[in-house]
Amino acid sequence: MAHKASFASFPHKSVGRLFTENESEIRGPRNMFQRDRDRIIHSISFRRLRHKTQVFIAPDGDHYRVRLTHSLEVAQIGRTIARALHLDEDLTEALCLAHDIGHPPFGHAGEDALNGALQSFGGFDHNAQTLRNLMIIEKPYPLWRGLNLSWELLEGLAKHNGPIAEPSWALEELDEIADFRLSTWPSLEAQIAAVADDIAYDNHDIDDGIRAGLLTIEQLCELPFIRSRWDQINKQYAGHDRGQLIFELIRQQIGIMVNDVIAATSARLEKSAVERVDDVRNAGFMIGGFSEEMAEQERILKKFMYENLYHHKAQLSEANKAHDIIAKLYHAYDREPRKMPEDWLKNLPDSQPQKARHICDFIAGMTDRYAQNCFRKL
Repeated sequence: MAHKASFASFPHKSVGRLFTENESEIRGPRNMFQRDRDRIIHSISFRRLRHKTQVFIAPDGDHYRVRLTHSLEVAQIGRTIARALHLDEDLTEALCLAHDIGHPPFGHAGEDALNGALQSFGGFDHNAQTLRNLMIIEKPYPLWRGLNLSWELLEGLAKHNGPIAEPSWALEELDEIADFRLSTWPSLEAQIAAVADDIAYDNHDIDDGIRAGLLTIEQLCELPFIRSRWDQINKQYAGHDRGQLIFELIRQQIGIMVNDVIAATSARLEKSAVERVDDVRNAGFMIGGFSEEMAEQERILKKFMYENLYHHKAQLSEANKAHDIIAKLYHAYDREPRKMPEDWLKNLPDSQPQKARHICDFIAGMTDRYAQNCFRKL
């Protein structure tokens, strides 16, 4: 790796892990952040992402994205930006790979259902659930609970969307254990992971939406900045296959957004004169992200995607069915906990809100198809 900037995160300067590990037992020449990344890749939670909704619920086609492929695409974009800015690529990659681990089955429809079911017990938030998975629910090691990841990784996931003034109950519980300094910004690696997430789903969801027949390039061209790029591509590649031109549009959009983030972040770094990672945390504003002009274009694109894809009547119909499945699963397990698998039943708390949250942990970890199978059995 190229020489890192002074404001990057350094594994040898890490706050550390919650549980002390025997350094002599570490396998292979890996630093702390590299081991974080590898633990995520080897986790059950990460493997389950291959059967969790990204945009389309339990899609029939093999070419649509799921949470796993989305996370891999985010990691590729995040690594590219981190390398250009001389940040820690391993920490950035680990954050990108882990950021969606807390998503329940059926995406936001499943999240809404669990949030409603737990309304009397503090609600549900997928970002906080990511941390619950990594710090509590995953139990592969004999000497500690969770994956025992670095503080820097957990902090970046806790503040995926920036500083938090009012943490959810789940995040508040974990913050008492690890002190994520929730009022500050996260590291630049975490800020880059967050914007890489935006770049990936903004553009790849266009691809899936067109492939599914719910979006058309003509609709997208209602946005001036898409129209101008599409016209240029058609002029440059006249006579080529339309599908290839759409792919080229998406490829160029990603490249333009990535270059914008690198340039805008570099300018803010120079203006703010940060020297250390704690300067980034205490800057009082987001350093890693789009320029003002690109941020406005991205907001317009997001609004378009919500109106034309995410809230498409076909999507809403499927989302309503998925919401119903998750809501009924929760109420079924709440009424008759013995219907849960034995390993979950034996650890079921007797009192609330712990009981409700335990049931929620079980359901949130399900894949789309496992949730459907459980629903059919019940």
